[in-house]
Amino acid sequence: MHDSRIVKKNIKRRRRIRVFRVGLLLILLIGIGGLTVFGVNLYNDTKSASNSIYQELDSEKFPNQRLEDVEVTKEPFSILLVGVENQEGGLGRSDVLLLITVNPEKKDIEMVSIPRDTLTYVPEAGIETKIAHSYGYGGIEPTIEAVNHFIDVPIDYYVTTNFNGFEDIVDSLGGIDVDIPFTFKAQLTDSLKWKTFYEGKDELNGNEALAFVRMRKSDPLGDHGRNERQQQVIKAIIDKGTSFSSITKTDEVLEDLGDNVKTNIPPSKFLSFVKLYTKIKDTKIHQLKIDGYDDYIDETYYYIPDMESIDETSKQLNDTLNS
Repeated sequence: MHDSRIVKKNIKRRRRIRVFRVGLLLILLIGIGGLTVFGVNLYNDTKSASNSIYQELDSEKFPNQRLEDVEVTKEPFSILLVGVENQEGGLGRSDVLLLITVNPEKKDIEMVSIPRDTLTYVPEAGIETKIAHSYGYGGIEPTIEAVNHFIDVPIDYYVTTNFNGFEDIVDSLGGIDVDIPFTFKAQLTDSLKWKTFYEGKDELNGNEALAFVRMRKSDPLGDHGRNERQQQVIKAIIDKGTSFSSITKTDEVLEDLGDNVKTNIPPSKFLSFVKLYTKIKDTKIHQLKIDGYDDYIDETYYYIPDMESIDETSKQLNDTLNS
């Protein structure tokens, strides 16, 4: 069966994809072989696109970041997901901040969403301000510094995307399935029309998914309710993106990422992350919450975090990395 999967260089792309599909379906019945073939094709076919989104961090700015290679299928690691809202004449702000720690061996996944209006010290700015503003002081590095200062958890990897990239990814995957927690109306960014999201399961396109995760004012849980919807959508994207039915869309999705997504995950590690996800995809994610209260300072709204809650969240995240 191994010889039947060898693709000669002079075979046309369409035939290669067709053979690859059939081979995958057969190998999937056997097991991990199918995943290996998928990973090799993912790496070879999209290497240039992957390199365009790769952006390394300045190691001198992050002394607590591990310099040695992390074997993500076996060793604990952390990853920061950042949703960037671009603004006119500036870098924008980090509208979504999700910090995740993963222990592959123990199948332990901890996730915390940091409310964008959280009042904290931003080292690059030298002031206390909303954590969402950290991105505007230089991009991802000031954001990671602010998160490190706020929650004291070393960050191994990051992924940033703006809202254009978010919509394109969802559309390239053919939409995602979500479970809408309650009925509400939200405005779509492309047409500016209002859409009613009815309670229950539904399939959303990219523009609808963006409205679904951004709505906050109509949510009885406010920022925390929005955080839960964000987490649900991210998981739906990962589920759809790593499914075998999405294999032929890999090039399209990677092309859509372009300038809209940046990460310090090397292309050489993509296969390892795919392997890891197939191993832990059914693991329940332990969602942490940072307690606090709403307040207005100089007529500006802030979320004031509880220090004991921050310490407890930091401990739980670090326990995952150190166990």
